[in-house]
Amino acid sequence: MSLTKSFFLSLILSVLAFSAFGQAARSPFSTFGIGEPYGNALIQNQAQGGTGVSQPQYWFVNNQNPALLVFNYYTVFQAGALLESKSIRSDTASARGTNGNLNYLVTAFPVKPGKWSTSVGLMPLTNVNYRVQYQQEVEGSPQQDTVLIVEQGSGGLSQFYWSNGVRIHDNWSVGIKAAYLFGSITNDFTNTLISVQQPVYYTVAVNEQTYIKDFQFTAGLSFSQDSIGKRDDYRISAGLTYTFNTNMRASKRTVFERRFLSGTPSTSDTLVRTSGNIKYPSSLTAGFSISKGSKWAAGAEYTMQSWSEFNSINDEDNQNLGEAWRFSAGGEFTPDGLSDNYLKRMTYRTGIHYENAPFLINNNQLRDFGINFGFSMPAGRSSLDFAFSTGKRGDRSKNVLEETYFRVYFGITFNDQWFIRRRFD
Repeated sequence: MSLTKSFFLSLILSVLAFSAFGQAARSPFSTFGIGEPYGNALIQNQAQGGTGVSQPQYWFVNNQNPALLVFNYYTVFQAGALLESKSIRSDTASARGTNGNLNYLVTAFPVKPGKWSTSVGLMPLTNVNYRVQYQQEVEGSPQQDTVLIVEQGSGGLSQFYWSNGVRIHDNWSVGIKAAYLFGSITNDFTNTLISVQQPVYYTVAVNEQTYIKDFQFTAGLSFSQDSIGKRDDYRISAGLTYTFNTNMRASKRTVFERRFLSGTPSTSDTLVRTSGNIKYPSSLTAGFSISKGSKWAAGAEYTMQSWSEFNSINDEDNQNLGEAWRFSAGGEFTPDGLSDNYLKRMTYRTGIHYENAPFLINNNQLRDFGINFGFSMPAGRSSLDFAFSTGKRGDRSKNVLEETYFRVYFGITFNDQWFIRRRFD
């Protein structure tokens, strides 16, 4: 095994070990629907505000538009991890959390270079991670007893996908992505009597576990025209993707428990088992980009998704979801890819995103604005990749809650020539 492949294997094991220690940082916004969407952007796209549906990538996997896989002439491996810190505030309280997880493992390789490329990968789709605690008086209690209520959830969905991109014309390519969605979501609600004359040694809980699995399909279209300008060194590109709505198969089990104060169940009884479908809404993304050789590239894109069409086996999950859209713009710049100066060979990226999130908080849509930046450190055909994102979601005057976040993405990219028949003179 070569040194490069050995290093890659070591990195994968390190990333997997890192992911075992936690999920994404807690957020009360992940209580809605099936959690917070992660999106499909890899690190090189995250640094550009999440853009990528129209931008050809030679040294990276374009996971946002399967039609752009035709630009991968080499076998590409990419692995990434995410570390994030969130601070949540209301007018009366605040909380902070930091955590990390595996972000993705993807690979792509050409079946017929320049004509047909394929990609497989594993990455999260949504995340559920929240904990809310508050006190409430027991209605009708003569002693004015108080109950401590704790609501918490964990889990989310992951996707294992297979994508293919095919060139149908010098300027046009199409693609299809088939993703197997799977995962479970746990919601737990506990009530504990406090401020009572008699000590209480038990707590009452309701635990809900939902298991989800099904397939999701995305179609992509790309147009790219190069050799533009006086020196034929400009390229313009446009991209379009459509993710079809999915009626995911789901089963749910609701369990009533009496627990010791330590959390260990003393008695347990299954209240109900249900099965049905969860409708994951369709989405449409369109983008445009312009580039000058390997010197620089810039683009913008817009996404629409109607979360008001979301439908769950539990009617309560269908509430407080509305129309969502996202605008992002960004670019990258490489001073001189052939320079002896290492800093000039690095690729620098930046971008912004502005999002109308699907969550309705206090009957107002949640807004998210963030600034992104990052860079890639080349090592031959491979690179170490970094991206950073900072921003704010919500407004205390409109949404009661306000969340500020800072995310750090770290990944590694390997490019190599595989599946090529060697010839000897």
